[in-house]
Amino acid sequence: MRPILFLPMSVIWLLLPGCGKKTATAPPQMPPAAVTFVPAESETVTITRDLPGRIDAVRVAEIRARVAGILLKREFVEGAEVEAGEVLFQIDPAPLEAARNSAAANLARAEAGAKQAENQVRRYRELVEVNAVSKQTADDSESAVTIADAEVRAATAALSTAELNLGYASVTAPISGRIGKAQVTEGALVGEGDATRLAIIQQLDPIFFDFTQSSTDLLALKKSGADQSKVKLLLEDGSEYEFPGKLLFSEAFVDETTGMVSLRAEFPNPKRDLLPGMFARARVVQAVQQNAITIPQRAVIRGAGGAGSILVIDDQNVAQSRTVQTGDLIGDKWVVTSGLKAGEKVIVEGGLKAKPGAPVVPAPFDPAKSAEAPAAPDKH
Repeated sequence: MRPILFLPMSVIWLLLPGCGKKTATAPPQMPPAAVTFVPAESETVTITRDLPGRIDAVRVAEIRARVAGILLKREFVEGAEVEAGEVLFQIDPAPLEAARNSAAANLARAEAGAKQAENQVRRYRELVEVNAVSKQTADDSESAVTIADAEVRAATAALSTAELNLGYASVTAPISGRIGKAQVTEGALVGEGDATRLAIIQQLDPIFFDFTQSSTDLLALKKSGADQSKVKLLLEDGSEYEFPGKLLFSEAFVDETTGMVSLRAEFPNPKRDLLPGMFARARVVQAVQQNAITIPQRAVIRGAGGAGSILVIDDQNVAQSRTVQTGDLIGDKWVVTSGLKAGEKVIVEGGLKAKPGAPVVPAPFDPAKSAEAPAAPDKH
């Protein structure tokens, strides 16, 4: 057997602390989050609306055959610009020339008959004075003069019609604009029974943009004092059309069934970039709001139901959560309608690190630096 060792009590007490649990230490505290802020601004903002619609030509002319005949020639290039009065088509003029010549001959015959009747009535007037002819015969000769004059007028009208029809053999452009494709080809019989459509011309400069707006918004626009004459156009690809236009309020009327107002804007179109039928959006001024509170769009966090919240910095450099109501989006800024006062410091960057009720290290927001070096995503 091994001998039993007895340790002094003083040694036992020295060993006991080493056998107990270690004393717990407090976790290290996180340093205040570094954030950037902007003061809420009070400014005058212009509220705009983007309203969809379509491009429409100022004037559209359908070119039709006004006389019957065989189409001999097309004088224009399809899709080209044409001037008013320019010859577009040539219809065979031979039958029309023959009709004109026949009408001219009939007029000459009627004029000769009228002259003969006048000579006869002159002789009868002399003979009736010496009782060589009866009064009845003299009266009949005067009636013949009246009939002959009517025949001359009828023949003159027929000749004018024949000359007019002959002029229609050369089909000309009634307006200046861009002409589309020819609807018929050479050798076709046109104008037989109806006015055959040959082509369409559309005037493209200036050009119209037709769209609708609610009557309530239109009244608000007129009462706002905003510049109602200017309007911008956003094309289908999202780009802004380079030339501003103007609203034509004289073209407006209210649809009784929908309560919408039909509006028309006019835009210059020197490059012919805008074509009838194109879809676009008109950006019109809706109102001018004075003393509006604005903050950067990126400062607003959307919660359930679309509610907006922001973080503001109080006088003790402590982040505080704030619920706000936003209105219109002006560029990259929200218009705040309630929940914020002008001058309050709104956190723009670092909001994910800052906690409501926790201190922060604020610095003014610098858009240039933010654009050059975007903040890295937070890791949690």
